[in-house]
Order: sequence, then C-alpha cells, then structure tokens
Amino acid sequence: MRYGMVIDLNRCIGCHACTAACKVKNATPPGVFYTKVLQEEIGRYPKVRLSFKPILCMHCDDPACVEVCPTGASQKLENGVVVVDQEKCIGCRYCMVACPYNARSFNFEDAAEYFPGKGYTPYELTRNKEHITGVVGKCDFCIDRVEEGKDPACVQACVSGARIFGDLDDPNSEISKLIVSRAGYQLNPEQGTEPSVYYLPG
Repeated sequence: MRYGMVIDLNRCIGCHACTAACKVKNATPPGVFYTKVLQEEIGRYPKVRLSFKPILCMHCDDPACVEVCPTGASQKLENGVVVVDQEKCIGCRYCMVACPYNARSFNFEDAAEYFPGKGYTPYELTRNKEHITGVVGKCDFCIDRVEEGKDPACVQACVSGARIFGDLDDPNSEISKLIVSRAGYQLNPEQGTEPSVYYLPG
C-alpha cells in the first residue's frame, strides 16, 4: 500500500475549493496554506487561456526532507505518507531547504486572529492550539480521514473531480490506470525523490 494522488489538469478550473477545504480541515494560521493553486496565462493575445496547477506535499517515495531531519520528526509512514511529528521538531528548517516543492510552512509565532481587531473566532480558539510555535507543518494527505475510509478533504471538495486518491502499489486502482493511460507525470523528476502526486496533462 502506497497512497498517492492524481491531479487532472484538464479538469482543474482554479476554483480553490481544495485550498479552502484544506485550510478548514487543518485550521492553519493566516497566510499558511498546505495546498494551493498556481495560475498561469498561456498563449498570446487574442488566444490566451488560464492554466491551473494545484500544488501540495508530494509525499515522495524517497523524501529529501526525511533524510535531512536530525530528530526524526519528518517521517515516511509504511503507507507512503510523509508526516511531521511536531513534538519532535526543533524548528531547524533543514527539511524546508531540502524540499524541492516548497511544500512546508514554519509557524513563526502564535496564530494571529484571522480578522485583525475582531478577536478570535470560536473555531480559532478551539484549533489554534494544534499548531505549535517554532515548528514545521505540512499536508499529511488527511491521514486521519483516510484511516476512517474517507478521501482527503481536498479530494472530497474538488467540484470538478480533478483530484483522485488511491493506492499506487495496486495496478488495478483508478489512479494507477490513469497514470498509465493518460501519461501521468511527476514534478521535478530530476530530483530523484519519486513523488506520489502525479499530474495528467491538460
């Protein structure tokens, strides 16, 4: 079992529902996004279109972040998911330097109010304590949801069905078939990290 994700760039409409769902699920501080959607203009006037590319932690099979972590806080689980144990993280940020995908965030200070001057919302008061100051955070494929038999929040929220989650080790899984039939590719393959997130050409 090795969890992975396929993102169909033909289907992504740049609505940012994945970004919003991830933010709600993880209650990340202001300015911190574990998944985001990059936007690019393609073509020349008058034939111009927008292209969207969702970015998240790639949950590499050979993760550089895990290799450089001096405390073992960055770990790759048996199912392929790369996680950060915030209790072990000392905030050295070696993992952030090593990551070829800029997929990690650092909690510099206690979470600020999302709406300055308005006070903390009940949701913030409940969830802020989950983020320890001075440590690294990142996407973990919503492993708690996955263990309950659910899809990651970003997959569930995708209105166009652009994100597909499954088992890369199973050749009969939907994502394995899509990678083969649609020539799925990885970002920065020259880094040798073997990402578990694949993209289907737009």
